[in-house]
Formats: sequence, C-alpha cells, structure tokens
Amino acid sequence: MAERNTSEQDEQGGEIDEGALDEVVRFTSDLIRIDTTNRGGGDCRERPAAEYAAARLAEAGLTPTLLERTPGRTNVVARIEGTDPSADALLLHGHLDVVPAQAEDWSVHPFSGEVRDGVVWGRGAVDMKNMDAMILAVVRAWARLGVRPRRDIVIAFTADEEASAEDGSGFLADKHGELFEGCTEGVSESGAYTFHDGAGRQIYPIAAGERGTGWLRLTARGRAGHGSKVSRNNAVTRLAAAVTRIGAHEWPVRLTPTVRAALVELAALYGIDDPDLDDVDALLNELGPAAALVEATVRNSANPTMLTAGYKVNVIPGEAVAYVDGRYLPGGEDEFVTTLDRLTGPGVEWEFHHREVALQAPVDSVTFARMRAAVEEFAPEGHVVPFSMSGGTDAKQFSRLGITGYGFTPLKLPPGFDYNALFHGVDERVPVEALHFGVRVLDRFLRTV
Repeated sequence: MAERNTSEQDEQGGEIDEGALDEVVRFTSDLIRIDTTNRGGGDCRERPAAEYAAARLAEAGLTPTLLERTPGRTNVVARIEGTDPSADALLLHGHLDVVPAQAEDWSVHPFSGEVRDGVVWGRGAVDMKNMDAMILAVVRAWARLGVRPRRDIVIAFTADEEASAEDGSGFLADKHGELFEGCTEGVSESGAYTFHDGAGRQIYPIAAGERGTGWLRLTARGRAGHGSKVSRNNAVTRLAAAVTRIGAHEWPVRLTPTVRAALVELAALYGIDDPDLDDVDALLNELGPAAALVEATVRNSANPTMLTAGYKVNVIPGEAVAYVDGRYLPGGEDEFVTTLDRLTGPGVEWEFHHREVALQAPVDSVTFARMRAAVEEFAPEGHVVPFSMSGGTDAKQFSRLGITGYGFTPLKLPPGFDYNALFHGVDERVPVEALHFGVRVLDRFLRTV
C-alpha cells in the first residue's frame, strides 16, 4: 500500500474520498453478478469472485494470496501493515458464497446486480457481498490517500460460509493459521444496521456473540413389515414422537453477559428503571418490537426441519431419519446435550450432523467502543446496543486461532426496510445510501481502532 505521512486529522477525522462511494456500489453489483451459489455438498465455485476481489486488492498495492482446499473453492487473504508493529492485528473478513435463489420468485433477476431507484438488487446484497465491497472500497481509498491503520489488518474473503466452512474459514484456520499471525480480534457480518422500532427510535445492534451450532441427525429403527399388520415396533412412530417432544420443548432462560448487557441498554432506552432480569419474558413484552433483537438468544433452541422415512405406503420401514437445527448459548452446550438425550427417548439415536462452538466477545473492550463511536458519528440520532447473533458466522472457525469476533457491517436503512427478512430471502437488496454510510463508518472505525 502506498505510504505518506498522515496528519492527525487524516488518522482520526479524515473523510473517505468520493471514489470509494462510487466503487462500493459498483463492487457490490459486480460481485452479485458473479454467481457463487452454495447448494451444499461441495456444489459451489467461488473462484471467479475470489479472483475479482484479489484483482481489486492488487490494484491497491496489496499482495493477495489465493488458497484452495478443493479446486474452485477459493479464499483470498491479504495483509495491510500498520504503523505500530507492537499492536495486535485485526482480522477483517467476509464470505464470497451465497445461498440459492429462484429467479421466478424475484422482482429482478437475483444475479443481475441491477441498480434501480437507488437500490442494488440481488443475492448477496446483504449477505454479504455488500460488506466485501465495503472492504475493497475502503482499502482502495486508503491507497489513493496514503492512509495506513495503526494495527495490521488482515483481510480474508472466504468460501463455503453458507455450508460447512470446511473449504473456507475452517480450512484457513486449520491449515494456514500463519497468515493470521498477531490477530486477536475479528470483524465481519451482521451488525451495526438500522433497526427501526416503529416508535421513532433507530437502534444499531453490534454483535458481540453467537449461539453455537448443533445440527442433529435423529435415527429411529424398528421392525420392517407389511403396512396392514399390527406394528408395535414402528420406526416412524418413534421418530415422530421424538420430533414432537423436541419441537414442543420450552427451553429455560439463560442470560449470557452479552444478552444481559443488551437487555440493560434496551431497558434504559425505553425508560424501564431497574429491569427485572429474573422475568425476561415480561421484560421482552415491555420492549415491544425491539425484543426481536434479543428474544432468540435468551435460550437454547432446537427446531425439527427435515423428515425422511419409507419408500411405499404399504411398507412399514425399518428406519426413519429426522434433522434438527439446534442452537446453544455460550456455556449452554452441556445442557443442550443432556436435554436432547432426554427428549429423544428410547429407540431413537441422535448425533451431531454439524457442530460449532458458541462465541462471546466483551462489550467493554476498546474495539467495541470504537465501533460504537464510529456509528454514532455518522448516525448521531441512533442508539448503539450490543447483541448476540442467533445463528453463526465464520467467526466460529477463526476463533480456533484465538480471534475474538464481532459482527459489524454498518448500514443506515430507511423505515420499513426489513433487513433481517432479506437474509436468504426473496428480493434481497441494499440501498445505495446504506452502502455509502457503511463505507464511511467502516473507514472511521478502522482508522481509529
């Protein structure tokens, strides 16, 4: 990256250049047009998007490295050297793959990247090619302006986040940990977006935690036979009973430090003095629409999602299988396992189909404070609060390297724009002004952290 002696104003208060505002829109659109649909089971090819991102980084004077565990499943890693060699490095990462989209269900083609009425349309517009484009736009603006951050910044664009991450962040963490030397914290998706509560408040949740992933396979076995006979050892019946118990189970409230902090800050925002954290469900009712930011993360959960059994209506199958999407809080995995052992009952075995750790990051850290300050500078009317994600990100895999992860993809969104509904949804899109806001906030955060 080009160097110059930056002034205090540049390092602390400099403004991103207009070129970055144009580029973030173009890069988002370009990346959407590169179809990187991840259908699972290895059916994806991120290499064209990885080459695109690597070329933009190289134009900014960086030396990107392309890495593959499987041909076509490409990751990109590059490092920006900071001005303080003694400072810990920061990881800035985003994934290149997207979930499938059915074109006939959309108002525009999901891989058109069309910019219409001030909005960029397409699969990946919010999850998460927008953030990939922000990273590229900021890095290139720094190259033009001669800006260098205080800390080393490692940039990673990953494959396979929308499936197992085995070809992406898991592969990088397990086989190329040296590229992330010195990184103690990481920043990625799903935080610092505008949440409108319907009463005029604008809330900006910044993620400081994730529930763990426990995708389960349940198997029931019984005696196969003719469908007209008495069956007291029926695999389908056993499995159905287990799935019903799991789906009906009421998980107890368990407050993690991140969620507790979120509830306290939200309660203060709504004028609730001395909130009763022993009756969380009542408190959530008092918070109204804002409860959506935390209600999925006060408990473990287990949702049955798939069933399969048999091959003919008059044949009793000897085996039946179900899949369950389980999520557990930091510190809640043992309770999750014990509860599933009880709920499945006799005659039904279960195992982890996919398993990843729960994460928690401190909300009193300097890094969180810098993220909060950057958002508040460009959205002074907003209220920043911490929250925990109900799902998961690549931060899980990078945590194997001792990297603490935060969710920070800043977007200023208009009222009525249902950000969370667009994740994996139809007509995914992002306003151009939201991208401009994101570039400005990301730039300010990275300059000051």
